[in-house]
Amino acid sequence: LMIKLLSEIDNMKINKPEGAFYMFPNIAKYIGKTYKNYTINSTNKLAMFLLEDAGVSTVSGTAFGADNYIRISYAASEKELKEACRLIKESLDKLD
Repeated sequence: LMIKLLSEIDNMKINKPEGAFYMFPNIAKYIGKTYKNYTINSTNKLAMFLLEDAGVSTVSGTAFGADNYIRISYAASEKELKEACRLIKESLDKLD
């Protein structure tokens, strides 16, 4: 489900997880993009943008030694996952 949902988001490269409850999509193509006065200049900034704009919590891959990635947990219900991915997509679509 998560592979399908995250694959529908432009500019997000998906890596298939191997038995984990989280994914590490590559978000490098969002670095340097802006929305209003907010510039995404790091994965930390992208994670904060998603929290503030979409209300969805992710973790910068930098915390795991994986720059250009964010960590998204999928230990939630199908309904919650679909809603979270919809909100992430809406927020990322705002970036220029």
